[in-house]
Amino acid sequence: MDYFLRPMSSADAHAIVRWRYPEEYAFYNMDADAEDLHEFLASEKWEPDTKFAVTDDGGELVGFFEFTTRDDVTEIGLGLRPDLTGQGQGQRFLRAGLLFSVDRFKPRHLKLTVATFNKRAIKVYERVGFAVTTTFVQKTNGGEYEFVEMAAELTRLRPFLYGGKRA
Repeated sequence: MDYFLRPMSSADAHAIVRWRYPEEYAFYNMDADAEDLHEFLASEKWEPDTKFAVTDDGGELVGFFEFTTRDDVTEIGLGLRPDLTGQGQGQRFLRAGLLFSVDRFKPRHLKLTVATFNKRAIKVYERVGFAVTTTFVQKTNGGEYEFVEMAAELTRLRPFLYGGKRA
């Protein structure tokens, strides 16, 4: 399956809000935090060139990426549709987003943040070349949660992105 990124529409955002993640992953339901929900749906306030819907070969909405670039660092946020998680799609999905960000934003460094309980995602990120840079606690979703920030230099990700073995 191939993935394709396109600018996110308001309709895409509303569809994503209806996704329901199971059990502990319900943390990622968009309506778990009212402020995050409002920000996600306020398409008129989105910064240009930051939010992208991901579709599959058939044009079906399967995920999203958010990119924030400052200087030579691109921060990535992402979400895969709940019924596709835990099924071996993570690396392929991540690769599509990383290739898009490298082509579009030309970063030298990439970073992302993930809740520490999400071992599946952390494993995917580590496999492709990201490493934990810091751990922190953040108030969100009505509680305090521990997160890790992970980062990678583009040179470290090149084998994953373009073939060959990772350094």
